[in-house]
Amino acid sequence: MGLFGSLDISASALSAERLRMDVTAENLANAQSTRTASGGPYRRKEVVTEATGDSGFAGALASARASGGGPQGGVRVSGIVEDQTPNRLVYDPSHPDANAQGYVSMPNVNPVTEMVDLISASRSYEANVTAMQTSKQMFTKTLDLLR
Repeated sequence: MGLFGSLDISASALSAERLRMDVTAENLANAQSTRTASGGPYRRKEVVTEATGDSGFAGALASARASGGGPQGGVRVSGIVEDQTPNRLVYDPSHPDANAQGYVSMPNVNPVTEMVDLISASRSYEANVTAMQTSKQMFTKTLDLLR
């Protein structure tokens, strides 16, 4: 791993967590949207992430021997998928999107789940900011030793 590899890893995680927060905010904003451009109710979205680079100690060691540096790691967003859980049916015959029986198909968004996801993404973001600050302090101390 190069000198700034730890910063690259944390930066990739910061980007992924920021996208998770954006998607969660979108889910919360559309929790009551019964009609979208595609015609049906809003579908909850989730961010899918995956590790990049070699994983585990053996992969890191093999990569370090082969390239003289360390593994390129981090995380990347592999996609945003729609949650396939069924929509909720709510009885409201006065709603404009109600069916013949008076039920409205509401989005499959649970605000409690979304808030937990938002807190989780926020804490992960904070942890990566702390990791970047620690790396920065280590670089500064190293440069001070070299003076």
